[in-house]
Amino acid sequence: MWLKQYAENIKQEVEIPDKSVSAMFQDNIATYANHKAISFYGKEFTYQELGQQVAAFASALQSEGLKKGGRVGLMLPNCPQYVISYYGVLQAGGIVVQINPMLVGKGLQHILTDSAVDTLVIYEPLLPVLNQVMKNTSIKKIIKVNLEGNETDTDEAVGFIQFIKKAKKSPEPVEVDPFEDVAVLQYTGGTTGRSKGAMLTHSNILANVIQTYEYLQDKITLGKDRYLTVIPLFHVFGMTACMNLSIYTGAMSIMLPKFDIDEVLQTIKDLKPSAFPGVPTMYIAITNHPKAEKYGLDSIRLCNSGSAPMPVELLRNFEKKTGATIVEGYGLSESSPITHCNPPFSTRKPGSVGIGIPSTEYKVVDLEEGTKELPTGETGELIIRGPQVMKGYWNMPEETAQTLRNGWLYTGDIASIDEEGYVYIVDRKKDLIIASGYNIYPRDVEEIIYQHPAIQEAVVVGIPDSYRGETVKAVVVLKEGKTFTEEELITYCRDNMAAYKAPHVIEFREDLPKTNVGKILRRKVREENL
Repeated sequence: MWLKQYAENIKQEVEIPDKSVSAMFQDNIATYANHKAISFYGKEFTYQELGQQVAAFASALQSEGLKKGGRVGLMLPNCPQYVISYYGVLQAGGIVVQINPMLVGKGLQHILTDSAVDTLVIYEPLLPVLNQVMKNTSIKKIIKVNLEGNETDTDEAVGFIQFIKKAKKSPEPVEVDPFEDVAVLQYTGGTTGRSKGAMLTHSNILANVIQTYEYLQDKITLGKDRYLTVIPLFHVFGMTACMNLSIYTGAMSIMLPKFDIDEVLQTIKDLKPSAFPGVPTMYIAITNHPKAEKYGLDSIRLCNSGSAPMPVELLRNFEKKTGATIVEGYGLSESSPITHCNPPFSTRKPGSVGIGIPSTEYKVVDLEEGTKELPTGETGELIIRGPQVMKGYWNMPEETAQTLRNGWLYTGDIASIDEEGYVYIVDRKKDLIIASGYNIYPRDVEEIIYQHPAIQEAVVVGIPDSYRGETVKAVVVLKEGKTFTEEELITYCRDNMAAYKAPHVIEFREDLPKTNVGKILRRKVREENL
């Protein structure tokens, strides 16, 4: 579609090899053996050294009984152990279950039980959080990661370093069908509020890496780039745009476990990354830092922004200050995730998420039935077809049937397409809130709020925030005779859910707007707060 937008050296279609993600990794270990693969607080791994660690981890998993298709959860911040575990699980024939390390309580328990994780690789300080839900899971093996390197084995968990030492031989080869076998379960929310595991096959993931490379290749130098990897790898954007893309292109990944503005700027000054995938709040923090220009930001050539809308003025200010190019894109967990991006080789249109990356078809259809393609400029639901689209949802055939229809992925996002094929996301069919790049599903928050005995009714909406893009607001009605302060409710929420999900603003009302059958009108509440 709209092929005239592609540069002459950018492929319209890409051929997806009959190859697993693990096989891609092995190929690039050989190609870039002596190149640096990871830098983490002064510790560096070459591709050859990384390959040895991955093979040892895979072998140890197999010796502990991991079979093809067995699920291994990763609940870690960005660190070398994440990369080792991810590719090790795949080399051993397992399925990676990516788990947000900020999850607590029922949200964490649901993912662990739904995926039937057998082995969990976890950041050691999170063990108390795991212990609260452990008895309700099928976990048999816990491998703990201590970033200081002073792990000690306990009855509860084995240290990552000691676990790798269990490898006695090379891992046994596992036959993988890249187009059928699942590589990753990427959990996302849904219209029911229940987190769903998007089944991403080896081919889905590899396809998206190749598509992204072909689209951005004018900004990529094989074997020489340095990626500032601070967006979380458990997020599908970080998985593809940082970890997998850097491996595929022989780049070095400069890893940081969290976004701290001073640490990020010092890292840029010291290690001079050439690529910085991020979310708008990161670019806002850099743009607003009074001394940002003193840190040598001109080493950065490419910033691909995702997970939340990019304010136009922010884009202009950041590029003026750094000299880097920001290309805003769009995607979903269900599409591995990238489907659209503003082209670095052609016109970038502020407010648009760009055009489809190679081998990606897309159109806008009517909201009622989703079967009629709408003309240019009209608003409807964006649907997508391409090799990066998931196999389906884990153990959820009805949700799969609603989302995947006749080969098309129904995104739930309302959009329009202009005459040149640029997509504009104008609203969300789902009630998703995106704050600092994190997806927050209102029902998840509401269910926790409703558990408090003082609450009669509650509705959660996203409201504009100059830093986070959106932030969470809860509008609540108290039970008769009950008292509850804003501070108390915020504290309660933070004690019972991941911090990024907790409301920042509380409004108390006597009643909430409803339909004539008693359904709370979330959209009306949201409109009142815009």
